[in-house]
Amino acid sequence: MPMNKYVIDTYAWVEYFIGSEKGERVKQFVETSENEIFTSIVTIAEITSITKRENRDAEQIYLKIIDLSTVYGLDKEFSKEGGLLHAEIKKKIKDFGLIDAFILLTARKLNAKVITGDKHFKGFKEAILI
Repeated sequence: MPMNKYVIDTYAWVEYFIGSEKGERVKQFVETSENEIFTSIVTIAEITSITKRENRDAEQIYLKIIDLSTVYGLDKEFSKEGGLLHAEIKKKIKDFGLIDAFILLTARKLNAKVITGDKHFKGFKEAILI
């Protein structure tokens, strides 16, 4: 039986770590052995920045993400594709972030779904909104 693949974005990881109601939904994806969990390398930077600014233990959260997911990295080609995707989406969604484009592209490359609460992903077939 093939595993379900999910990319957890920054929004979803934040909810998971604060233990919110949305975080409980994320937990159902992350902590199910039938699921294969991925995190974009740019999400690592974003979550580390957020947790440090909130005076939480960024190292502990980083290590937990590394333990719970496979980190999907970038290379030159992926970076170029991410930039092109970002430019295309920004024509329709003016405040769509570059990191969001990398996360969406990661899901597309992996044939996975993005777990997110970010309104920018509304309407994308790859997104599951929490």
